[in-house]
Amino acid sequence: MQFFQLFLLQITDTTATQSIALPTQKLTFFELLLKGGVIMIPLLILSIIAFALIIERWLAINSLTKVEANFFNNIKSMLSNGNVRGAQDFAESNNTSIGKVIAEGIRYIGYPYSEIETYMSDTANIELGKMENKLNYLGIIAGIAPMLGFVGTIAGIIKIFYNISVTDNISIGVISGGLYEKMIASGTGLIVGIFAFIGNQLLQSKIDRYALKMQEMVKSFRSVLLQKA
Repeated sequence: MQFFQLFLLQITDTTATQSIALPTQKLTFFELLLKGGVIMIPLLILSIIAFALIIERWLAINSLTKVEANFFNNIKSMLSNGNVRGAQDFAESNNTSIGKVIAEGIRYIGYPYSEIETYMSDTANIELGKMENKLNYLGIIAGIAPMLGFVGTIAGIIKIFYNISVTDNISIGVISGGLYEKMIASGTGLIVGIFAFIGNQLLQSKIDRYALKMQEMVKSFRSVLLQKA
């Protein structure tokens, strides 16, 4: 009987403990970001710049790398028929990087092949440089954003321990509450950095693929010149 009474008391104590509801505070995503501190302002600016750069570079690269399906076949047909001027005008009107490279090669038809390849290679390098323009800014953002977030977190931790030393309050609530807020800065910095890094790598891989395609077309153009000769 005594054992049964002790068992009932234990159940009652457990139920009472579980029934105590801890105070909860629901925060929106925006309110959570605000708790990251002043460092969130430059991180927000960097994220906007990174997003704008990725969109702008993507559109610019698409514009420079767009090639008509029958572009090279038309060039080849005109050159085979001796219409060098028409081939050059057609290549220049294409207004793409490969169009400018091929137009440069046509412009120097009659010169030694080595000189033609040099002129085309120089033009290709200039066009690739145009595509890679501003990508270094994405690399800078990818490197600096995580460091800014880390600085914000360290500054917040220093402030927490300073307040503890002044108020002599070392409760878990004070430490953990302030710490989670400051870790938001590090998390945001990492997200912005990863976003900028992925955008940079995607754009660079797009340029690399087009550079390979450009080399293949230049090689084909050389074959046309050899056949014409």
